[in-house]
Amino acid sequence: MKFSDFICPEAIRANLSAEDKRGVIEELVEALVEAGQVRAEDKASICEAIMKREEYGSTGIGRGIAVPHTKHPSVQKLVGTVGVSADGVDFDSLDGEKVRLFFLLVSPPDRPGDHLRALENISRQVRDETFCRFLRQCKTVEEIQQLLEEADNNQFVS
Repeated sequence: MKFSDFICPEAIRANLSAEDKRGVIEELVEALVEAGQVRAEDKASICEAIMKREEYGSTGIGRGIAVPHTKHPSVQKLVGTVGVSADGVDFDSLDGEKVRLFFLLVSPPDRPGDHLRALENISRQVRDETFCRFLRQCKTVEEIQQLLEEADNNQFVS
């Protein structure tokens, strides 16, 4: 699976303004609403489902990266977005560091394989420090889209 299979370009946010975990999740889910990937009336329950997932353990995986995600019956297919925070956000990360790179996923409950493949793709890409460094340096949505495209074309992972 590639980023282009699930990341909605119109929902990418290069300059997150949120300053806490819930704020980031709400901002990224709102981006999916604005992009037409999630219905506005489902925003609150999707945010709650992601926050509930966070109670089981932070999706802040370390090295300034978080992958908040949930399964939700309101979506027909896996959708996701990417957000970059210049200052970083306290996300209860495993290493205690602030998070600057966010990959948010929402998938239908009946498609666990897609969900796992997307998480696997993100995990594989973020292991590459060059990819992460370039993503942190992105200032525009277009730069992020270009970087994701390069990652899809295996320009980072060996």
